[in-house]
Amino acid sequence: MRTIAVTNHKGGSAKTTTAVNLAAALGEDGRRVLLIDMDPQGSASSWLGINNPDVGVADAIRGRASLAELVHETTAPGVQLVASSTALVATDWQDETNIALGFMDAMERLPKVWDVVLVDCPPSLGYLAIAPLAACDEALVPIEAHVLAMAGLTSLIETMTRIRGRLNSHLRLAGAVACRVNHTAHSRAVVDRLQYRLGDSFMRTQVRESTRLAEAPSFRLPITLYAPESSGAEDYRSLALELMGTSHSRFFTAAREAVPVMVPLAESAPADSDSRLPRWMRPLSARLRGESPRTKEGVIDEEGSTADIR
Repeated sequence: MRTIAVTNHKGGSAKTTTAVNLAAALGEDGRRVLLIDMDPQGSASSWLGINNPDVGVADAIRGRASLAELVHETTAPGVQLVASSTALVATDWQDETNIALGFMDAMERLPKVWDVVLVDCPPSLGYLAIAPLAACDEALVPIEAHVLAMAGLTSLIETMTRIRGRLNSHLRLAGAVACRVNHTAHSRAVVDRLQYRLGDSFMRTQVRESTRLAEAPSFRLPITLYAPESSGAEDYRSLALELMGTSHSRFFTAAREAVPVMVPLAESAPADSDSRLPRWMRPLSARLRGESPRTKEGVIDEEGSTADIR
């Protein structure tokens, strides 16, 4: 079972579009797919026909049910979904820690009955985006073909490097995929630059700008059903095939060579570097080292702030 976080902390990167339509393309290809919606806005849930659910991923995080008990059938054949809810919003940094730990624990107990588990992360680098990266084996990064979308790429990869070093040694980059690609010279230049920076970690498939993709959510259908002959359906089918054919071991080697400022993902941070982590992340780091700093109840120390991750 492959577990993949679909993530980008920049809004408008086609992250939910990619999570929903990649899941549908994988399901169409005969894979059993589970999509977990970790965005409090619930866009993926709504897109696949799940509105105002009585239960959602927050129930698994709070220990009231397992993820497998919260599964909904969707409008996409072969795709099941654990819905989002506004209960994912934390009240303080201690609650952020408990939500992150709760999601990691829920993922550990997830039965291996699906071929692929996709987690749609919110557009941030806060606890709701960090927790899936700490719990999944792979990350897929959709990137809008616009120059502003490139600005945060290095910080995202550096964040993933810290997560690998402190929270999840199994984390790999499944790939980065260019989305909303059009025929302009600007779009082409951005794609070429991404290819140069990321090397083999840049997916060959490019998702073209498509009106049909923009229309599909209002019909509660993935692009593979709403407009099965469209360029969007073709692109996500291609992405699904490419993703399932990539090596599990490919990660940031090419990115390190192309962009020297990126921190090597394979290197772990020293043990005393917890002071550089946001306060809510420190219990997660301590737990991965086998320590028990009362993570569920609260406090490791009274110093620090979450300001550097928000």
